[in-house]
Amino acid sequence: MPNPTNELKVGDEAPDFTLNSHLDTEVTLSSFKGKKNVVIAFYPVAFTPV
Repeated sequence: MPNPTNELKVGDEAPDFTLNSHLDTEVTLSSFKGKKNVVIAFYPVAFTPV
């Protein structure tokens, strides 16, 4: 169950995080700040190449 004190609301600034991209490189959200719009899409493992 989510912790209500950590929930984001529409318009809140997203917390910074780092993930691996589909190119197997690390991407940090803050590196795009002020440069580009960011869309994050999560896919089930079934669509991930082996």
